[in-house]
Amino acid sequence: MPTPECYACSKEAAIDELPPRECVAHDRHWRVAHAFNTALPGWLVLLPRRHVAAVHDLTDAEAAALGMWQVRLSRALRSTTGCAKTYVVQFAEAEGFAHVHFHIVPRMADLQPEHRGPGVFGLLRRPEQEHVSADQADQVAQSVRAQLQGPRM
Repeated sequence: MPTPECYACSKEAAIDELPPRECVAHDRHWRVAHAFNTALPGWLVLLPRRHVAAVHDLTDAEAAALGMWQVRLSRALRSTTGCAKTYVVQFAEAEGFAHVHFHIVPRMADLQPEHRGPGVFGLLRRPEQEHVSADQADQVAQSVRAQLQGPRM
């Protein structure tokens, strides 16, 4: 059941009208979005399609699909961005964002040392003029979507 004050649930309620950046791909259990307010193109967020506040509350079906999504998105990001690896992170602690979500973050080979590991979250706190534009996020989303629809990697 969607929770009205939840950002992720508010997007789920309008899934058919979402731009590519808000719905890169989805299945019965998960939706993929490009992160907003990030300075890093390709920063994806994997969200359960129902309101879930803790990982232990995932159903067995959601849990079974989770690993597949994480690996497929990591492969698609590598093909799309050329990243050296991806980070997969889950906290769901920020106000308004308690809905479980997994950050799938492309770690580029030239990423500055201060932004490696947990420091990557500094790229979510950059000035607005450094944010990935909506158009750029849509382009990345469409590239990732094309990779996901291609032959299995």
